[in-house]
Amino acid sequence: MEVEKFRYDNQIVRMFLFATILWGVVGFLVGLLIALQLPFPSFNLGEMFTFGRLRPLHTNAVIFAFVGNGIFLGYYYSAQRLLKARNYSDVLSRIHFWGWQLIIVAAALTLVLGYTTSKEYAELEWPIDIMIALVWVVWGINMIGTILKRREKHMYVAIWFYISTLITVAVLHIVNSFEMPVSFLKSYSLYAGVQDALVQWWYGHNAVAFFLTTPVLGLMYYYLPKAAQRPVYSYKLSIIHFWALIFIYIWAGPHHLLYSSTPDWAQSLGTVFSIMLIAPSWGGMLNGLLTLRGAWDKVRNDPVLKFFVVAVTAYGMATFEGPMLSIKSVNALSHFTDWTIAHVHVGALGWNGFMLFGIIYWLTPKLYKTTLFSRKLANAHFWLGTLGILFYAIPLYWAGITQGLMWKQFTPEGVLQYPNFLETVL
Repeated sequence: MEVEKFRYDNQIVRMFLFATILWGVVGFLVGLLIALQLPFPSFNLGEMFTFGRLRPLHTNAVIFAFVGNGIFLGYYYSAQRLLKARNYSDVLSRIHFWGWQLIIVAAALTLVLGYTTSKEYAELEWPIDIMIALVWVVWGINMIGTILKRREKHMYVAIWFYISTLITVAVLHIVNSFEMPVSFLKSYSLYAGVQDALVQWWYGHNAVAFFLTTPVLGLMYYYLPKAAQRPVYSYKLSIIHFWALIFIYIWAGPHHLLYSSTPDWAQSLGTVFSIMLIAPSWGGMLNGLLTLRGAWDKVRNDPVLKFFVVAVTAYGMATFEGPMLSIKSVNALSHFTDWTIAHVHVGALGWNGFMLFGIIYWLTPKLYKTTLFSRKLANAHFWLGTLGILFYAIPLYWAGITQGLMWKQFTPEGVLQYPNFLETVL
Protein backbone atom coordinates (compact mmCIF):
# COMPACT_ATOMS: atom_id res chain seq x y z
CA MET A 1 0.00 0.00 0.00
CA GLU A 2 1.45 3.37 -1.06
CA VAL A 3 1.75 5.96 1.71
CA GLU A 4 0.06 9.25 0.88
CA LYS A 5 2.24 12.30 1.53
CA PHE A 6 1.20 15.93 1.90
CA ARG A 7 2.53 19.07 3.56
CA TYR A 8 0.77 21.65 5.69
CA ASP A 9 1.02 25.28 4.60
CA ASN A 10 2.96 26.88 7.45
CA GLN A 11 3.94 29.96 5.44
CA ILE A 12 0.44 31.45 5.73
CA VAL A 13 0.61 30.85 9.50
CA ARG A 14 3.91 32.78 9.68
CA MET A 15 2.41 35.64 7.67
CA PHE A 16 -0.52 36.00 10.05
CA LEU A 17 1.88 35.66 13.01
CA PHE A 18 3.86 38.74 11.92
CA ALA A 19 0.65 40.67 11.17
CA THR A 20 -0.79 39.83 14.60
CA ILE A 21 2.29 41.13 16.42
CA LEU A 22 2.56 44.26 14.24
CA TRP A 23 -1.09 45.30 14.58
CA GLY A 24 -1.10 44.39 18.26
CA VAL A 25 1.66 46.93 18.89
CA VAL A 26 -0.19 49.55 16.80
CA GLY A 27 -3.53 48.94 18.54
CA PHE A 28 -2.02 49.11 22.03
CA LEU A 29 0.00 52.27 21.26
CA VAL A 30 -3.07 54.06 19.90
CA GLY A 31 -4.95 52.97 23.04
CA LEU A 32 -2.17 54.41 25.20
CA LEU A 33 -2.26 57.68 23.25
CA ILE A 34 -6.02 58.19 23.64
CA ALA A 35 -5.76 57.28 27.33
CA LEU A 36 -3.16 60.06 27.70
CA GLN A 37 -5.39 62.48 25.79
CA LEU A 38 -8.03 62.35 28.54
CA PRO A 39 -5.89 63.85 31.38
CA PHE A 40 -3.49 65.67 29.01
CA PRO A 41 -5.40 67.42 26.18
CA SER A 42 -2.10 68.51 24.60
CA PHE A 43 -1.75 64.93 23.33
CA ASN A 44 -4.54 65.72 20.82
CA LEU A 45 -2.06 66.24 17.99
CA GLY A 46 -3.96 68.10 15.28
CA GLU A 47 -7.34 67.36 13.72
CA MET A 48 -6.52 63.83 12.49
CA PHE A 49 -5.15 62.68 15.84
CA THR A 50 -7.83 63.86 18.24
CA PHE A 51 -9.59 61.48 20.64
CA GLY A 52 -12.70 61.40 18.43
CA ARG A 53 -10.72 60.19 15.41
CA LEU A 54 -8.36 57.83 17.24
CA ARG A 55 -10.83 56.07 19.54
CA PRO A 56 -12.57 54.13 16.69
CA LEU A 57 -9.13 53.50 15.19
CA HIS A 58 -8.07 51.91 18.49
CA THR A 59 -11.14 49.66 18.74
CA ASN A 60 -10.91 48.57 15.10
CA ALA A 61 -7.15 47.98 15.35
CA VAL A 62 -7.47 45.80 18.45
CA ILE A 63 -10.57 43.88 17.36
CA PHE A 64 -10.12 43.37 13.62
CA ALA A 65 -6.37 43.87 13.15
CA PHE A 66 -4.82 42.33 16.28
CA VAL A 67 -7.43 39.76 17.32
CA GLY A 68 -8.59 39.22 13.72
CA ASN A 69 -5.12 38.32 12.46
CA GLY A 70 -4.56 36.26 15.63
CA ILE A 71 -7.72 34.24 14.94
CA PHE A 72 -6.59 33.53 11.37
CA LEU A 73 -3.10 32.66 12.66
CA GLY A 74 -4.55 30.10 15.07
CA TYR A 75 -7.12 28.86 12.56
CA TYR A 76 -4.69 28.15 9.70
CA TYR A 77 -2.39 26.12 11.95
CA SER A 78 -5.05 24.18 13.84
CA ALA A 79 -7.59 23.53 11.07
CA GLN A 80 -5.08 21.86 8.76
CA ARG A 81 -4.01 19.49 11.52
CA LEU A 82 -7.51 18.78 12.80
CA LEU A 83 -8.72 18.01 9.28
CA LYS A 84 -5.50 16.25 8.20
CA ALA A 85 -5.48 18.28 5.00
CA ARG A 86 -3.57 21.18 3.50
CA ASN A 87 -5.63 24.31 2.91
CA TYR A 88 -7.98 23.97 -0.06
CA SER A 89 -6.14 26.72 -1.97
CA ASP A 90 -2.83 28.44 -1.23
CA VAL A 91 -3.88 31.24 -3.58
CA LEU A 92 -7.07 31.88 -1.59
CA SER A 93 -5.01 31.87 1.62
CA ARG A 94 -2.76 34.63 0.21
CA ILE A 95 -5.72 36.64 -1.09
CA HIS A 96 -7.25 36.32 2.38
CA PHE A 97 -4.06 37.57 4.05
CA TRP A 98 -3.31 40.51 1.78
CA GLY A 99 -6.98 41.44 1.46
CA TRP A 100 -7.32 41.61 5.24
CA GLN A 101 -4.21 43.79 5.58
CA LEU A 102 -5.51 46.11 2.83
CA ILE A 103 -8.80 46.45 4.74
CA ILE A 104 -6.91 47.36 7.93
CA VAL A 105 -4.82 50.03 6.19
CA ALA A 106 -7.93 51.45 4.43
CA ALA A 107 -9.75 51.52 7.78
CA ALA A 108 -6.89 53.36 9.50
CA LEU A 109 -6.63 55.99 6.76
CA THR A 110 -10.36 56.68 6.45
CA LEU A 111 -10.96 56.86 10.21
CA VAL A 112 -8.22 59.41 10.90
CA LEU A 113 -9.47 61.43 7.90
CA GLY A 114 -12.90 61.54 9.51
CA TYR A 115 -14.86 59.19 7.22
CA THR A 116 -17.16 57.15 9.45
CA THR A 117 -20.69 55.78 9.59
CA SER A 118 -20.57 56.45 13.38
CA LYS A 119 -21.87 52.93 14.14
CA GLU A 120 -19.99 51.13 16.91
CA TYR A 121 -17.61 48.43 15.54
CA ALA A 122 -19.07 49.18 12.08
CA GLU A 123 -17.64 52.65 11.45
CA LEU A 124 -16.09 51.80 8.09
CA GLU A 125 -17.65 53.24 4.94
CA TRP A 126 -19.33 51.23 2.20
CA PRO A 127 -16.34 50.47 -0.11
CA ILE A 128 -14.47 48.89 2.84
CA ASP A 129 -17.64 47.03 3.91
CA ILE A 130 -17.74 45.42 0.45
CA MET A 131 -14.04 44.51 0.71
CA ILE A 132 -14.66 42.88 4.10
CA ALA A 133 -17.54 40.80 2.70
CA LEU A 134 -15.45 39.66 -0.31
CA VAL A 135 -12.40 38.70 1.78
CA TRP A 136 -14.68 36.88 4.22
CA VAL A 137 -16.15 34.86 1.33
CA VAL A 138 -12.60 33.98 0.21
CA TRP A 139 -11.84 32.64 3.69
CA GLY A 140 -15.17 30.78 3.67
CA ILE A 141 -14.48 29.06 0.34
CA ASN A 142 -11.05 28.05 1.60
CA MET A 143 -12.45 26.73 4.88
CA ILE A 144 -15.33 24.75 3.37
CA GLY A 145 -13.04 23.42 0.62
CA THR A 146 -10.56 22.19 3.24
CA ILE A 147 -13.34 20.57 5.27
CA LEU A 148 -14.68 18.77 2.19
CA LYS A 149 -11.27 17.28 1.33
CA ARG A 150 -10.36 16.35 4.89
CA ARG A 151 -8.82 12.98 5.71
CA GLU A 152 -10.13 12.98 9.28
CA LYS A 153 -13.78 11.90 9.30
CA HIS A 154 -14.63 13.34 12.73
CA MET A 155 -14.89 17.13 12.95
CA TYR A 156 -13.45 18.22 16.30
CA VAL A 157 -15.43 20.86 18.21
CA ALA A 158 -12.96 23.64 17.32
CA ILE A 159 -13.96 23.30 13.65
CA TRP A 160 -17.61 23.81 14.60
CA PHE A 161 -16.68 27.03 16.39
CA TYR A 162 -14.82 28.21 13.27
CA ILE A 163 -17.83 27.39 11.04
CA SER A 164 -20.20 29.31 13.34
CA THR A 165 -17.89 32.32 13.14
CA LEU A 166 -17.73 32.17 9.35
CA ILE A 167 -21.51 31.99 8.85
CA THR A 168 -22.72 34.31 11.60
CA VAL A 169 -20.22 37.15 11.08
CA ALA A 170 -21.08 37.15 7.37
CA VAL A 171 -24.80 37.53 8.10
CA LEU A 172 -24.24 40.16 10.81
CA HIS A 173 -21.88 42.25 8.70
CA ILE A 174 -23.98 42.21 5.54
CA VAL A 175 -27.33 42.96 7.23
CA ASN A 176 -25.94 45.76 9.44
CA SER A 177 -24.06 47.31 6.50
CA PHE A 178 -27.11 47.90 4.27
CA GLU A 179 -26.58 51.55 3.38
CA MET A 180 -27.21 54.07 0.64
CA PRO A 181 -23.97 55.52 -0.81
CA VAL A 182 -24.15 59.23 -1.62
CA SER A 183 -20.49 59.56 -2.59
CA PHE A 184 -17.33 57.45 -2.70
CA LEU A 185 -16.76 57.67 1.07
CA LYS A 186 -20.14 58.67 2.43
CA SER A 187 -23.32 56.65 2.95
CA TYR A 188 -26.45 56.60 5.09
CA SER A 189 -27.90 53.53 6.79
CA LEU A 190 -31.06 52.05 5.28
CA TYR A 191 -32.42 51.75 8.81
CA ALA A 192 -33.60 54.62 11.00
CA GLY A 193 -34.53 55.25 14.61
CA VAL A 194 -35.34 52.25 16.77
CA GLN A 195 -34.84 49.82 13.88
CA ASP A 196 -31.34 51.18 13.30
CA ALA A 197 -30.52 50.81 17.01
CA LEU A 198 -31.84 47.23 17.18
CA VAL A 199 -29.99 46.10 14.05
CA GLN A 200 -26.82 47.88 15.15
CA TRP A 201 -26.73 46.22 18.57
CA TRP A 202 -27.80 42.87 17.19
CA TYR A 203 -24.61 43.26 15.14
CA GLY A 204 -22.54 45.01 17.82
CA HIS A 205 -23.14 42.49 20.57
CA ASN A 206 -22.68 39.55 18.24
CA ALA A 207 -19.46 41.01 16.88
CA VAL A 208 -18.27 40.38 20.45
CA ALA A 209 -19.97 36.96 20.44
CA PHE A 210 -18.95 35.60 17.04
CA PHE A 211 -15.72 37.48 16.34
CA LEU A 212 -14.16 37.81 19.79
CA THR A 213 -15.60 34.71 21.46
CA THR A 214 -16.55 31.71 19.27
CA PRO A 215 -13.34 31.59 17.17
CA VAL A 216 -11.19 32.14 20.27
CA LEU A 217 -13.05 29.30 22.01
CA GLY A 218 -12.21 27.15 19.00
CA LEU A 219 -8.57 28.10 19.51
CA MET A 220 -8.86 27.33 23.24
CA TYR A 221 -10.18 23.84 22.55
CA TYR A 222 -7.17 23.13 20.33
CA TYR A 223 -4.22 24.94 21.91
CA LEU A 224 -4.98 24.52 25.64
CA PRO A 225 -5.03 20.69 25.54
CA LYS A 226 -1.97 20.77 23.25
CA ALA A 227 0.02 23.00 25.61
CA ALA A 228 -1.08 21.06 28.70
CA GLN A 229 -0.57 17.70 26.95
CA ARG A 230 -3.90 16.62 28.38
CA PRO A 231 -7.18 15.69 26.65
CA VAL A 232 -10.01 18.20 26.98
CA TYR A 233 -11.78 17.60 30.31
CA SER A 234 -15.18 16.76 28.81
CA TYR A 235 -15.78 16.48 25.09
CA LYS A 236 -19.52 16.11 25.71
CA LEU A 237 -19.50 19.40 27.63
CA SER A 238 -17.67 21.10 24.74
CA ILE A 239 -20.48 20.06 22.35
CA ILE A 240 -23.16 21.32 24.77
CA HIS A 241 -21.10 24.50 25.23
CA PHE A 242 -21.06 25.07 21.45
CA TRP A 243 -24.75 24.54 20.67
CA ALA A 244 -26.05 26.36 23.77
CA LEU A 245 -23.72 29.31 23.22
CA ILE A 246 -24.51 29.95 19.55
CA PHE A 247 -28.27 29.60 20.14
CA ILE A 248 -28.44 31.95 23.14
CA TYR A 249 -25.80 34.56 22.20
CA ILE A 250 -27.56 35.74 19.05
CA TRP A 251 -30.57 37.06 21.04
CA ALA A 252 -28.75 39.08 23.70
CA GLY A 253 -28.10 42.30 21.72
CA PRO A 254 -31.02 44.40 23.09
CA HIS A 255 -29.36 44.51 26.52
CA HIS A 256 -27.31 47.40 25.08
CA LEU A 257 -30.54 49.38 24.71
CA LEU A 258 -32.08 49.21 28.20
CA TYR A 259 -34.05 52.31 29.27
CA SER A 260 -34.26 53.42 25.63
CA SER A 261 -37.14 53.84 23.17
CA THR A 262 -36.77 50.24 21.98
CA PRO A 263 -39.84 48.09 22.83
CA ASP A 264 -39.88 46.83 26.40
CA TRP A 265 -40.35 43.22 25.24
CA ALA A 266 -37.12 43.49 23.21
CA GLN A 267 -35.22 44.84 26.21
CA SER A 268 -36.59 42.02 28.40
CA LEU A 269 -35.68 39.46 25.73
CA GLY A 270 -32.10 40.73 25.73
CA THR A 271 -31.93 40.55 29.52
CA VAL A 272 -33.36 37.01 29.76
CA PHE A 273 -31.05 35.56 27.11
CA SER A 274 -28.07 37.40 28.61
CA ILE A 275 -28.67 35.80 32.02
CA MET A 276 -29.07 32.40 30.34
CA LEU A 277 -25.63 32.93 28.76
CA ILE A 278 -23.92 32.35 32.11
CA ALA A 279 -24.55 28.59 31.83
CA PRO A 280 -22.77 27.78 28.53
CA SER A 281 -20.10 30.44 29.12
CA TRP A 282 -19.11 29.09 32.51
CA GLY A 283 -19.43 25.54 31.21
CA GLY A 284 -16.76 26.40 28.65
CA MET A 285 -14.58 28.18 31.19
CA LEU A 286 -14.70 25.24 33.60
CA ASN A 287 -14.04 22.82 30.75
CA GLY A 288 -10.91 24.79 29.91
CA LEU A 289 -9.62 25.08 33.47
CA LEU A 290 -10.41 21.43 34.33
CA THR A 291 -8.42 20.34 31.27
CA LEU A 292 -5.42 21.36 33.37
CA ARG A 293 -6.26 18.79 36.08
CA GLY A 294 -3.07 16.98 36.92
CA ALA A 295 -1.02 19.62 35.08
CA TRP A 296 -1.10 22.54 37.52
CA ASP A 297 2.53 21.90 38.42
CA LYS A 298 3.37 22.82 34.79
CA VAL A 299 1.56 26.16 35.12
CA ARG A 300 4.13 27.27 37.68
CA ASN A 301 6.94 27.13 35.13
CA ASP A 302 5.29 27.34 31.70
CA PRO A 303 4.47 30.91 30.54
CA VAL A 304 2.15 29.54 27.83
CA LEU A 305 -0.10 27.85 30.39
CA LYS A 306 0.03 30.94 32.61
CA PHE A 307 -1.36 33.03 29.75
CA PHE A 308 -4.05 30.42 29.03
CA VAL A 309 -5.15 30.18 32.68
CA VAL A 310 -5.57 33.96 33.02
CA ALA A 311 -7.28 34.13 29.60
CA VAL A 312 -9.88 31.49 30.46
CA THR A 313 -10.41 33.06 33.91
CA ALA A 314 -10.93 36.48 32.29
CA TYR A 315 -13.44 34.84 29.92
CA GLY A 316 -15.34 33.56 32.94
CA MET A 317 -15.23 36.94 34.68
CA ALA A 318 -16.36 38.87 31.59
CA THR A 319 -19.16 36.41 30.82
CA PHE A 320 -20.47 36.66 34.39
CA GLU A 321 -20.24 40.44 34.39
CA GLY A 322 -21.99 40.83 31.01
CA PRO A 323 -25.22 39.11 32.13
CA MET A 324 -25.05 40.99 35.44
CA LEU A 325 -24.80 44.34 33.59
CA SER A 326 -27.84 43.38 31.49
CA ILE A 327 -30.09 43.37 34.58
CA LYS A 328 -31.98 46.67 34.54
CA SER A 329 -31.28 47.63 38.15
CA VAL A 330 -27.53 47.07 37.68
CA ASN A 331 -27.52 48.70 34.24
CA ALA A 332 -29.13 51.82 35.71
CA LEU A 333 -25.94 52.25 37.76
CA SER A 334 -23.35 51.10 35.22
CA HIS A 335 -24.51 52.44 31.86
CA PHE A 336 -22.41 55.25 30.31
CA THR A 337 -19.83 54.93 33.11
CA ASP A 338 -16.20 53.75 33.19
CA TRP A 339 -17.48 50.38 34.46
CA THR A 340 -18.35 49.46 30.87
CA ILE A 341 -14.83 50.33 29.68
CA ALA A 342 -13.32 48.12 32.39
CA HIS A 343 -15.65 45.25 31.39
CA VAL A 344 -14.71 45.49 27.72
CA HIS A 345 -10.99 45.54 28.44
CA VAL A 346 -11.09 42.52 30.76
CA GLY A 347 -12.57 40.69 27.76
CA ALA A 348 -10.33 42.14 25.04
CA LEU A 349 -7.04 42.25 26.98
CA GLY A 350 -7.58 39.38 29.41
CA TRP A 351 -9.47 36.87 27.28
CA ASN A 352 -8.50 37.66 23.68
CA GLY A 353 -5.07 39.19 24.27
CA PHE A 354 -3.74 36.60 26.71
CA MET A 355 -5.15 33.71 24.66
CA LEU A 356 -3.28 35.01 21.61
CA PHE A 357 -0.07 35.66 23.56
CA GLY A 358 -0.14 32.06 24.79
CA ILE A 359 -0.74 30.76 21.26
CA ILE A 360 2.12 32.89 19.88
CA TYR A 361 4.55 31.65 22.54
CA TRP A 362 3.50 28.02 21.95
CA LEU A 363 3.39 28.18 18.16
CA THR A 364 6.42 30.28 17.19
CA PRO A 365 9.07 27.77 18.36
CA LYS A 366 7.23 25.02 16.45
CA LEU A 367 7.01 27.08 13.25
CA TYR A 368 10.73 27.85 13.32
CA LYS A 369 11.90 24.52 14.85
CA THR A 370 13.65 26.20 17.76
CA THR A 371 13.16 26.98 21.44
CA LEU A 372 11.72 30.13 22.97
CA PHE A 373 14.39 32.84 23.03
CA SER A 374 13.84 33.64 26.71
CA ARG A 375 11.41 32.04 29.12
CA LYS A 376 12.24 34.81 31.62
CA LEU A 377 11.08 37.48 29.17
CA ALA A 378 7.86 35.54 28.52
CA ASN A 379 7.21 35.30 32.27
CA ALA A 380 7.98 39.01 32.65
CA HIS A 381 5.50 39.71 29.83
CA PHE A 382 2.90 37.64 31.65
CA TRP A 383 3.30 39.37 35.02
CA LEU A 384 3.49 42.87 33.53
CA GLY A 385 0.38 42.16 31.46
CA THR A 386 -1.57 40.64 34.35
CA LEU A 387 -0.69 43.46 36.75
CA GLY A 388 -1.40 45.99 33.98
CA ILE A 389 -4.92 44.63 33.50
CA LEU A 390 -5.58 44.73 37.26
CA PHE A 391 -4.21 48.28 37.65
CA TYR A 392 -6.27 49.29 34.61
CA ALA A 393 -9.58 47.60 35.43
CA ILE A 394 -9.92 47.99 39.21
CA PRO A 395 -9.69 51.84 39.24
CA LEU A 396 -12.17 51.94 36.33
CA TYR A 397 -14.63 49.74 38.25
CA TRP A 398 -14.26 52.05 41.26
CA ALA A 399 -14.63 55.16 39.11
CA GLY A 400 -17.61 53.70 37.23
CA ILE A 401 -19.58 52.89 40.38
CA THR A 402 -18.73 56.36 41.76
CA GLN A 403 -19.91 57.98 38.51
CA GLY A 404 -23.18 56.06 38.54
CA LEU A 405 -23.86 57.02 42.16
CA MET A 406 -23.04 60.69 41.48
CA TRP A 407 -25.56 60.79 38.65
CA LYS A 408 -28.26 59.64 41.06
CA GLN A 409 -27.67 62.46 43.56
CA PHE A 410 -30.23 65.28 43.77
CA THR A 411 -30.35 68.52 45.74
CA PRO A 412 -33.30 69.17 48.13
CA GLU A 413 -34.83 71.18 45.25
CA GLY A 414 -34.85 68.07 43.07
CA VAL A 415 -32.08 69.27 40.73
CA LEU A 416 -29.11 67.09 39.78
CA GLN A 417 -26.32 67.65 42.29
CA TYR A 418 -23.68 67.07 39.60
CA PRO A 419 -25.22 68.44 36.39
CA ASN A 420 -21.85 68.87 34.68
CA PHE A 421 -20.69 65.52 33.30
CA LEU A 422 -17.05 66.57 33.78
CA GLU A 423 -17.55 66.65 37.56
CA THR A 424 -17.99 62.87 37.49
CA VAL A 425 -14.78 62.15 35.57
CA LEU A 426 -12.29 64.57 37.13
